[in-house]
Amino acid sequence: MKTTIKQKSGIAACLFAVFAVFSTQAQQVVELSLEESLRYALENNVDAKNAQLETLIAKATVVERRSEGLPQINANVDLTYNAAIPVVFVPNEGPFADPSVELDVLPLRFGVPLSSSVAIQATQMIFDGSYFVGLQAAKTYKMLTEYDRLKTEIDVKEGVKKAYYSVLVNDQRRQLIEANLERLEVLLRETTELYESGFAEKLDVSRVKVQRNNIKTELDKVLAATMISVELFKLQIGLPGNQEVYLTESLEDLNTRLDVEELMGMDGQRRVEVDQIDTNLDLVRLDLKNNQVQYIPRISAFATYQRNAASERIGDILQTNRWFTGAFIGGSLSIPIFDGLAKSARIQQNRVQIRQLENQSLFIDQNIEVEKFQSKANLQNSLSALAVQEENMELALEVFEMTKIKYQEGVGSNLEVVEADSALKEAETNYFSALYDALIAKVELEKALGIL
Repeated sequence: MKTTIKQKSGIAACLFAVFAVFSTQAQQVVELSLEESLRYALENNVDAKNAQLETLIAKATVVERRSEGLPQINANVDLTYNAAIPVVFVPNEGPFADPSVELDVLPLRFGVPLSSSVAIQATQMIFDGSYFVGLQAAKTYKMLTEYDRLKTEIDVKEGVKKAYYSVLVNDQRRQLIEANLERLEVLLRETTELYESGFAEKLDVSRVKVQRNNIKTELDKVLAATMISVELFKLQIGLPGNQEVYLTESLEDLNTRLDVEELMGMDGQRRVEVDQIDTNLDLVRLDLKNNQVQYIPRISAFATYQRNAASERIGDILQTNRWFTGAFIGGSLSIPIFDGLAKSARIQQNRVQIRQLENQSLFIDQNIEVEKFQSKANLQNSLSALAVQEENMELALEVFEMTKIKYQEGVGSNLEVVEADSALKEAETNYFSALYDALIAKVELEKALGIL
């Protein structure tokens, strides 16, 4: 039987039909099973989409790091106007002597107003230990983002399942309260007829009315809770808030005894949290290695080819006979000598971080085993409580029906009927609370086993 998250009534159905016909902006209702909801969420949930985008950033980081080992080529074009040519002072003697100058030095200007150059420069890293370590670290970081994406998807699935179950539980509770309200309406009519015939007191009618009004109030609360759970569900899967949605599965479809028995017998799979901590440990070890190779010299090569020209006027600088070629090739050796013990301090930090992550890795392994044990115990207890509350609800319904029959036959009191109805409502509330707890316990066990 399909379960709808919209209130089913004749008036609401008519209004919806009229709106669908006459509104030009009417939207198609989205029908989703639990599996379809999970797939939709992985494509539209904000956290899931951001996690996927983060993997693209990691891929670009790998390419960026790899590019550092390739030739770096740059071109420069310069045009300089010397507004005031710098003065060079030389002794006022010898070949530069100028008797007309009374100073012992001569101010001379060497240069022309306009100069230009075109140069191409190329550098190539020959050896840099940190480059190879960094490239490996970038690839490891890419793996970490993949594990982070998987962890985000697991969290999204957990939220979607809980939201889906919440909608179904609230809807089933609504149906049951509506059935209770219908029974009380019948009882109220019958009690009113007895009162009008002189076989019941006004107090009997008032008691039933009070109980009927309480049920109506409870129904309003459940309808509000259903609407809220629907909005939360749409938020979890990334569905627009103005979009109508219809859930095509019921609680009976999603929870069979066979599924629970299989879960209780599973040992589980490797959890993504273990891969996350192991990858973080690899990153810190690579950082340690990177700091260690900083003591190794770095070698690089470079080459430059350039053309230079100068002139007195801007138009003359374009003449080909004014341009002259220059080129040089060389290499560079950088030898680290002393940095104030900065590298040594970073290495010490890395070693401490490794110890911390190793401790955390051991704790995660132990914690996962505890989570499995605890989740199985919680599910078993929740199922036992659910079975008890289900039996209590059936017994409370049976008591209510029998008490009602006794009252109709004149061998019971109206007060007993009202009390039986109150007990039935309490039993139903306890049942749905136990049902929701059991569903949540099942989801948490799936997560603990690493199969969510």
